[in-house]
Amino acid sequence: MSVDLEKLLRPVDTPLPPYPPKVITLADGSKMVVRQIGRDDIPDLLPHVEALIHHERDYYDIVSVRVYAELLAYYRYRVVDEYVLIGQINGELSAIVNGRIYSPEIGMSYHTLGLKRGLRIGAHCFAAKMEYHIDVLKQEEVLIVAESPIGFRRWMIEYNLEKKFEIPHELGGSPSYSLTREIFNRARGSLIVGSRPVPQDLLDEAMEKILPPSDPPKAPPDFLAATRAKYDSTGTSIIADPKRKKVSHA
Repeated sequence: MSVDLEKLLRPVDTPLPPYPPKVITLADGSKMVVRQIGRDDIPDLLPHVEALIHHERDYYDIVSVRVYAELLAYYRYRVVDEYVLIGQINGELSAIVNGRIYSPEIGMSYHTLGLKRGLRIGAHCFAAKMEYHIDVLKQEEVLIVAESPIGFRRWMIEYNLEKKFEIPHELGGSPSYSLTREIFNRARGSLIVGSRPVPQDLLDEAMEKILPPSDPPKAPPDFLAATRAKYDSTGTSIIADPKRKKVSHA
């Protein structure tokens, strides 16, 4: 009985062409390999995502917990037509981006999670997944939402995305924006960067093992910084917390 039920619960993925790996030279001269991974690689990612789910700064908490659920749903065959790309620097995990195919013409962007801050790593990997939708899957547009001010600046403003507020996004919350083929083509050479093929030694290093990020995002050092995500620059929410220990300034 359980086997028969699993057949009903498990969606059937559409055969999709793979994302061709590429290498991006970052601002500090380091090389980041962006490549697609499969279900067997998901357990290697989950601990590094889980480590960020209590980081409120820049909305890492909501983004990380959703990414964790999306990766687990992909791993356990509970979402249809999802893909996952990762960025690696010297084999170390630096970013995770994912999404799925909504229809033959429309893509659904899920999340961009940077595990190394700075160097526009998240922005480069976001561009890579747009490249997957437009150039590889030959789709006409990708529906996108942002869950942080940084994401809004990087996607909606930098790409000048079209408003598609009449179309609900699977993530809920804010209304959809659209990256069309025309918008993507305007971004070529500026926001869309990288080269192929990836030098064999770099690709071999990335494929051998997904190493833990050596400098993952960390909790802010002071409570005022921690409240940015709550639009509470005064720290009122923490000061008013009855569980917070009083600190003497004498």
